[in-house]
Amino acid sequence: MGKENWQKLPLCHKEAEKLDIILVCDGAASVGQVGHEVGVKLTKEKPNQARMCCLSAVAAGSKVHIDIAKKAKRLIAINGCGNKCTSKILENLGIKPAFEFTIVAEEVEKVPTLDFDNADVERIAQKITETIESGTGNKE
Repeated sequence: MGKENWQKLPLCHKEAEKLDIILVCDGAASVGQVGHEVGVKLTKEKPNQARMCCLSAVAAGSKVHIDIAKKAKRLIAINGCGNKCTSKILENLGIKPAFEFTIVAEEVEKVPTLDFDNADVERIAQKITETIESGTGNKE
């Protein structure tokens, strides 16, 4: 797909209050890759409602990105494995996400590969969407 067909996303630093901000593990194992793809899918499905933001920038202490996490309409943390790095980064900054999810808790095996099953991405994205829409908050 050429650049002219790229889907433009809202500028999260300008519109965080109107967006579900998604911070996601992108770890070098199957569950991190599933988490990343779930974040991409959720963003692309509702680009004016949800937006992935850079977890690395948050962890590095970027004030702009920390403010995005704090100002988000709803902050969604997606962890890959039981280490829960996404949640720990936020916890260390005193930021409580509205929703937390962990991919291994969704019966996805952590394998040292960058490959993943698209069926897992679809299933988990659907579950996250349903949980968020039901408003039950801070789910693992």
